[in-house]
Amino acid sequence: QVQLVESGGGLVPAGDSLRLSCAASGITFSWYYMGWFRQAPGKEREFIATISHDGSNKLYADSVKGRFTVSRDNAQNTTFLQMNGLKPEDTAVYYCAGEINPNRATIQYDYSYWGQGTQVTVSS
Repeated sequence: QVQLVESGGGLVPAGDSLRLSCAASGITFSWYYMGWFRQAPGKEREFIATISHDGSNKLYADSVKGRFTVSRDNAQNTTFLQMNGLKPEDTAVYYCAGEINPNRATIQYDYSYWGQGTQVTVSS
């Protein structure tokens, strides 16, 4: 059974940092692009970052560029999202997703597998 499990969320003051992890099982992890998305209540799910199979290609949403860094450790079947300089508007449930060969790596509908999400809350 395929599982993606996010962890590392929490409540932090503005300006602080968090590191999210997404551990995968049931897939050949190194075959997959991994994406990070977030969704706040009443808002659409939005793209945050994606990383290619070997980590050579990374892409970020403009809203997080320069603050967030995506990485992966294929030996651990895990992708990470390092979030620095957090802002209240970063508050959301953060999801990881996987797809072998997404046509559009920034589009949620092109990912096959999803985790349950982890809550990130940034206070002002």
